[in-house]
Amino acid sequence: MLFNAIHWNPSEGFDLGFFTLHYYSLMFLIAFGLGWYIMKSIYVREGIEIEKLDSLFIYTVLATLIGARLGHVIFYDWDYFQHHLLEIFLPVRFEPEFQFTGFRGLASHGAAIGIITAMFLYKKRVLDKPVLWTLDRVVIPVACGGIFVRIGNFMNSEIIGKPTHSDYGVIFAKLGENFPRHPAQLYESACYVLIFVFLWYLYWKTEKRFKIGYIFGMFLVLLWTVRFFIEFIKEAQVEERATWLLNTGQWLSVPFILAGFYFMYRPGKQRRTA
Repeated sequence: MLFNAIHWNPSEGFDLGFFTLHYYSLMFLIAFGLGWYIMKSIYVREGIEIEKLDSLFIYTVLATLIGARLGHVIFYDWDYFQHHLLEIFLPVRFEPEFQFTGFRGLASHGAAIGIITAMFLYKKRVLDKPVLWTLDRVVIPVACGGIFVRIGNFMNSEIIGKPTHSDYGVIFAKLGENFPRHPAQLYESACYVLIFVFLWYLYWKTEKRFKIGYIFGMFLVLLWTVRFFIEFIKEAQVEERATWLLNTGQWLSVPFILAGFYFMYRPGKQRRTA
C-alpha cells in the first residue's frame, strides 16, 4: 500500500456556469496581479510616476505570454508546429481532428527572453533609465510569479516528476497512473518562494551597495540553477532528447546562469550607501 502517497485528481477549475475558470489561468492572474502591486511599491519608493507602471505591466504580460509560447514552439515542439503555423497563437488544434486546447504549451526560457527584450522597448518608449535598472527591479515580481505558475502546472498534472519508486510522492490520477511521482512542480515553486524573499530583501535592504545589474544577475543564477537541478527529477518534455547527457531545459538554463555571473561580477563601479 502507498501509505504516504497523495492521490491527486483535481477538477479543471471553478465552474462559473457560463464558463470554467481553469486553475492554471487563475494562477497567471494571481501572478500578474501580485506583480503589479510589488512593482507599485518599488516605483513609489523610486519616485517613478505610477502611470509608467501601467505600460510596464502591459509590456511584461505580452512579453511573458508571447515569449513563453514561442519558446515552447521553438525549443520543445518545432517538429509539429513547423507544419501547423496557424496553431502557434490559436487555442485550437486542427490535427488529427479539430480540438479546443486552450493556450497551453509555454516555456519559461522563452518568457525570460521575451521579458528582457520588452525591457529594451520599455526603456526606449516609456522610461528613460538603463535597461539593467529596470531588470534589477522587475525580476522580483517575476520570481514571485514563478511560484504560482508552477502551482498551476501541478493543478494541471503537467511537467511531472519522475517516479519515486517508494511509498512517497503524488499519484497523478489524471494521467491514469497508480504509482507515485515526485511533485517536481511544488519543489520548484518552493524554491521560487525562497528566491523571491531573498531578492526582495536584497533590493530593500542592500540594493545601493551593488552595481547596476547585480540583482538581475543574481536572479538569473538562482532561478536557472534551481531549474537546472530540478530537471534531474522531471520527466523529459522532449522524448527524443531524453537520452542526452542533459535535457533540453538544462541546456537552455546554462547560458542564463553564465549570463547571471557576468552581470554580477563584470567590471564596474560598486554603488555605495549614502
